[in-house]
Amino acid sequence: MKTEKEKGPTVRALRVGEQVRHILSEILARGDVHDDQLTKHPVSVTEVRMSSDLRHATVFVKSLLGKEEEAVLKALRTNTAWLQKSVAEKMTMKYAAKLKFLSDESFDEASHIDKLLRDPKVARDLGERDGEE
Repeated sequence: MKTEKEKGPTVRALRVGEQVRHILSEILARGDVHDDQLTKHPVSVTEVRMSSDLRHATVFVKSLLGKEEEAVLKALRTNTAWLQKSVAEKMTMKYAAKLKFLSDESFDEASHIDKLLRDPKVARDLGERDGEE
């Protein structure tokens, strides 16, 4: 029998996470947060993962210009209470989700994997493998 973590998120958790992502993206794009770091550096909300009880949301963000990522994260964390309140006002949920902001490293990982696959030694090995089949 699979545990809850092995099952993955429920459809409801995915739907609510996507709704939170859209709301946060809209707030940040409009510049509603009065913070110099967030005004200077555009931020993309790439994913929101909700807990199974929908009370906690892990928000993955990426600074669009790739600059000052730590300063942007600090500004988001400083404004977490206001952002939580703003999201809660736009949603029809019993509880307001607690937001936790993390840097989205998936783009960096994808770039690293792409760089490895483009390495001539790896390309040669992959080419030999394709020829064997």
